[in-house]
Amino acid sequence: MIDLIVVFLIMVMLITLGVALFSVLVDLYDALRNLRHEIAIQTLVESILSVFVLIELFRSFTDYLEFHRLRLRVISEVAIVFVLRDVFIGLYSHSLEWRDILALSLLIAVLVGTRVASLFFPPPQE
Repeated sequence: MIDLIVVFLIMVMLITLGVALFSVLVDLYDALRNLRHEIAIQTLVESILSVFVLIELFRSFTDYLEFHRLRLRVISEVAIVFVLRDVFIGLYSHSLEWRDILALSLLIAVLVGTRVASLFFPPPQE
């Protein structure tokens, strides 16, 4: 039953990814048409970074289908990409304060440490 739910979620993710790619193309057209408007370019950057997050989520679902478990390495990579997306958007829009940057940097360091630890301490083979 869980595999059916995951397959359904993968189909939903494929549709979402297709819509997101279409949105990127629309935002690209908007940004090229209005090169002087920073909002159009910022929207394009946000859309592209969101597609990266969706790709990582899609990868984690397909990874679950292959191994029938969630691997810490993949989950930490998804979290790193998600946090980096927020950092890039915040830096690009100049809306982050130094405390936010420090907190997000510490979060990224912990996530990278988790990713590295998952490589050095793999789960026991069954």
